[in-house]
Amino acid sequence: MMPTPVILLKEGTDSSQGIPQLVSNVSVCQAVRTTPGPHGMDKAYYFSRHSKSQDAEVGDGTTSVTLLAAKFLKQVKPYVEEGLHPQIISQAFCTATQLAINKIKKIAVTVKKQDKVEQRKLLEKSAMTALSSKLISQQKAFFAKMVVDAVMMLDDVLQLKMIGIQKVQHGALEESRLVAGVTFKKTLFYAGFEMQPKEYNNTVIALLNVELKLKAEKYSAEIRLHTAIIDAEWNILYDKLEKIYNSRAKVILSKVPSGDVATQYLTDRDMVCEELKKTMMACAGSIQTSVNALSADVLGRCQLFEGTQTEGEKYSFFTGCPKAKTWTFILHSGAGQFMEGTEWSVYIAIMIVRRVTEDDPVVAGDGAIEMELSEYLWDYSRPIPGKQQLLIGAHAKALQITPHQLCDNAGFDATNIVNKLWVWCSQGAMWYGVDINNEDIAVNFEAFVWEPAVVRIHATCLIMSIDETIKNPRSTVSVPPSVGQGRG
Repeated sequence: MMPTPVILLKEGTDSSQGIPQLVSNVSVCQAVRTTPGPHGMDKAYYFSRHSKSQDAEVGDGTTSVTLLAAKFLKQVKPYVEEGLHPQIISQAFCTATQLAINKIKKIAVTVKKQDKVEQRKLLEKSAMTALSSKLISQQKAFFAKMVVDAVMMLDDVLQLKMIGIQKVQHGALEESRLVAGVTFKKTLFYAGFEMQPKEYNNTVIALLNVELKLKAEKYSAEIRLHTAIIDAEWNILYDKLEKIYNSRAKVILSKVPSGDVATQYLTDRDMVCEELKKTMMACAGSIQTSVNALSADVLGRCQLFEGTQTEGEKYSFFTGCPKAKTWTFILHSGAGQFMEGTEWSVYIAIMIVRRVTEDDPVVAGDGAIEMELSEYLWDYSRPIPGKQQLLIGAHAKALQITPHQLCDNAGFDATNIVNKLWVWCSQGAMWYGVDINNEDIAVNFEAFVWEPAVVRIHATCLIMSIDETIKNPRSTVSVPPSVGQGRG
């Protein structure tokens, strides 16, 4: 049997545990209540463990998970204050969660892939739904088409890292574009740049992890003759550059810095040198730690390499990559904060379309699936005797926070709209949710307001297990008292 561990804490550390800690957990997530929906207000997100898991597996819904968890905790707060053991509450919520998951699997709809035209239409609708509550909601149709293009042209594995995003803080959002290939920012300010070709067809690419700069050899040399040492340093560098040139590579990508001499040498011979990104994954080849074996099988290739200038920034474009399909978004925007929001919005849309493309089932959004589950759990809890009935009923009522908060954020009469949804759900109608555009309710599945069925609503069980926190005191720097300066 393992002995009880002894924890040594810093003097002044505050420890909170038991029922007071469980009650205090309710206020942790309240700050994000006004975030969801097209009319929601942006603020700092509290990314807890379950939100990070939601983002990694689904790509969207991190705020919704926190919102639901906060409402779940608020519903069970009276039971905790009355002394009901947290494990009983957790067991009831886990039961309700499993019932909800089974219900989702039963009513979710799978997107058919046979008709490519119809599939594309559905994917664009899903992307626009994901973008409706983001900063670029006014341009959701424009970005949805690009997102679907990028995801549908990927390989069957659908690797997310094969879609890149480059940000240009100039121009309008509508100037953003999608490039079929690898794109990254480059610097081409060196002598002879204007005279060098900016485009190569059937390009051979050398991927190096070799330092191409003049390196002092005097510290490891045996002979201390100044001229011999200097000659050796130059000979070593030029020997490397000559071997690279003889490999017939036109573009050199290096993980380590290249000096001015190497850059000028390669430029004079019609070659380009730049940093290594994800080009190896798309253009084949392998990273070499030496220039002594630059054979054809270790060199990458692409149909076209092009160096262009976009709004004052110079970019390298590798298109026609043979090894893997890859795409890059060139996003144009203004302020840095808006640019970050644009990048995040595009990422979320990519994740949603990717999940739907993988044959994951979808459900109606904007509160439709939450109302379906709420009505189902409420009916299920009625015949159950004892505490389980109250707790599962509390779980069912908490699910209504999603449509209620969407209405609050949009300035609608939340009570009236949620009551309408409850009436329709009680009559057996499916997929009724909040219609943000018309301040009413609508069949959101027919309106293509979709979201993936993978929803981590069991996050409440994780939060309920947190019944103790330890807080370190704020560190203070003691300043010695100043000594008065006498006059002697």
